[in-house]
Amino acid sequence: MTALPGPLLEVDGLTISYTVEGESRRAVADISFSVGRGEVVAIVGESGSGKSTTAHAVIHLLARNARVDAGAIRFAGEDLTRLSPRAWRGVRGRRIGLIPQDPGTSLNPVTRVGRQVAEPLVIHGLASRRAADTQAVRLLELAGIPEPEARAKQFPHQFSGGMRQRALIATALAAEPELVIADEPTSALDVTVQKQILDHIDTLADTLGTAVLLITHDLGVAADRADRIIVMQHGRIVEQGPARVVLEQPQHPYTRALIDAAPGLASPGVARPRRESGTAPDRGEPQVPLLEVARLRKEFALPGRRRLVAVDDVSFTLERGETLAVVGESGSGKSTTARLALRLEQPTAGGIRFDGIDLVAAGREQVRSLRRRFQLVYQSPYASLDPRFSIADVVDEPLRAFGVGDKAARAARVRDLLDRVALPADTARRRPAELSGGQRQRVAIARALATGPDLVVLDEAVSALDVSVQAQILDLLVDLQRDLGVSYLFISHDLAVVREISDRVVVMQSGRVVEQGATADVLTRPREEYTRHLIDAIPGRSREAAS
Repeated sequence: MTALPGPLLEVDGLTISYTVEGESRRAVADISFSVGRGEVVAIVGESGSGKSTTAHAVIHLLARNARVDAGAIRFAGEDLTRLSPRAWRGVRGRRIGLIPQDPGTSLNPVTRVGRQVAEPLVIHGLASRRAADTQAVRLLELAGIPEPEARAKQFPHQFSGGMRQRALIATALAAEPELVIADEPTSALDVTVQKQILDHIDTLADTLGTAVLLITHDLGVAADRADRIIVMQHGRIVEQGPARVVLEQPQHPYTRALIDAAPGLASPGVARPRRESGTAPDRGEPQVPLLEVARLRKEFALPGRRRLVAVDDVSFTLERGETLAVVGESGSGKSTTARLALRLEQPTAGGIRFDGIDLVAAGREQVRSLRRRFQLVYQSPYASLDPRFSIADVVDEPLRAFGVGDKAARAARVRDLLDRVALPADTARRRPAELSGGQRQRVAIARALATGPDLVVLDEAVSALDVSVQAQILDLLVDLQRDLGVSYLFISHDLAVVREISDRVVVMQSGRVVEQGATADVLTRPREEYTRHLIDAIPGRSREAAS
């Protein structure tokens, strides 16, 4: 991307604080940067570093308890901090677009997806309702949604997490804004669709001069896409400069730590494995597999009496103390397979056995008694935590449900779990709304581990985490596996993470298994073209190829 002369966005001395329990807490401290026309600038940093707060300040969408204490934000020479609410309606969505972080809470559950994508075109008078609906189908297709005409008539709950994120991206780009603020825009997407979406954003930057402020924890994405990188820590900018200079000659220790922790920036097949890839733990005498899935099939009804085959003839086993990764594009059936394996969905056909027990034939009470032994960490850290509960209550909930320990023992267990997922002790008193996305997902992982399960299904569980916390969580998962013998079914679109943690990998496409085997074999010597396609799309590969 080549920036056009003159900055489009200028942030000068910006300072922001939040009022929490009557006290003012500084979130952003005296930061300054600019974004040129047609330029892609990435802000990277750990969860809670202030990068999303900065982005929301630019588009005037800060939380009610947030306050801009000092500084100026200028867009095309105009001070945005002085705009009236009426003036903002002409800027937000039309001249500045936002791709929000969480697709689970950003789409209206009672409005069809196509209408939501078309809404900016109608609101800003860019198209009639009929023309906007037609344009919405094209936008969904550009964003990588299969069968866009049929999907435009569906509701958000009928989309996977990745497909909901693509719908948000289509909405943000509908009016072809001058600046797109992309707040973790591809964290829920598989690598191939991630590449497609980022290529589309690049095309806008090149052809229309659209500027992009990219907020991301994925340094691989920043390495591939950004002209410049800004590194934030504790609300301050600690380093900024051209992307190649920052990544290859980092000056600040924090920047070097982020780079070291980023799996996507490692050489393919080398990474930094937490355990020796493809080497299963010693299990002694042969045992019944912990989880066995045989010829699994799941069909869903679609409008017009059609049926969608989401999972078709899927078979695999998961041994005790093993990590099995299931990878594939959004809509490949990997999350549905995980839900079927836990009997959260009833299969259309096929068998599921957990520790030798037939889960398909098991009654409701038997399945409930087994749920203590298998737990699920959901994809969205926003939708999976009850906003009414304190964090202590969230983590304690499964312990109470299964009658584990007395109140004092449960409180001690909660403290230990929060510590193990790298959250401070005072987090227990806070509520989900007070935490960042990455912090919320750490809480969800702590909750899943509370009952000491034999099997944990992690459905994109680290996709919302910044790289350093992601590294901590992966190390934690391996430590727990070594100490407790717990097994993981690891659902992921992030092949860079998969190659670090999994023993074996299953590759799914269009509901079917196309390849499976030891992780090192599949990712370094893939047999199928589709698998090679996934590997080639890993963020950070273009930087490596250019080196």
